[in-house]
Amino acid sequence: MPTYEYQCENCGYKFDAKQSFKDESLTVCPNCGGHIHRVIHAAGVVFKGSGWYITDSKGASSVATTAEKKAESAAATTENSGTSSTAPATESSTPAAPKPEPAKTTASEAKPA
Repeated sequence: MPTYEYQCENCGYKFDAKQSFKDESLTVCPNCGGHIHRVIHAAGVVFKGSGWYITDSKGASSVATTAEKKAESAAATTENSGTSSTAPATESSTPAAPKPEPAKTTASEAKPA
C-alpha cells in the first residue's frame, strides 16, 4: 500500500497515512479537525532495462561508429600519458648497440706530474 503525506490548512500539521489506491483522500485533520490536503512530491525516476542509452536505439552502423570513437579516445589517452600501445617495428626488433668502454691506461703510459 502506498503512503501519502497530508497537511492541515488550518494548523499546518503534517502526517502520513497508508491508503489503498481505491480509498478516498482524507479531508479532516486528526489534530484540530480542519481541512487537510494531500501533499504532492516529485517522483524519483529509475531507468531499468534497455533503451536508455544512446547506443540502444540506433542501428548497427551507429553502434559501430560509437565503438570506433571509444577506441580512438582510448588510443589518444594512452598517447597523452607517454606510453603507446603501438611501437614501431624497427625499435623493438633491433638490439641497442653496446656502449664502448673507456680506454684503460697502464702505469707506463701515465706521465708523472
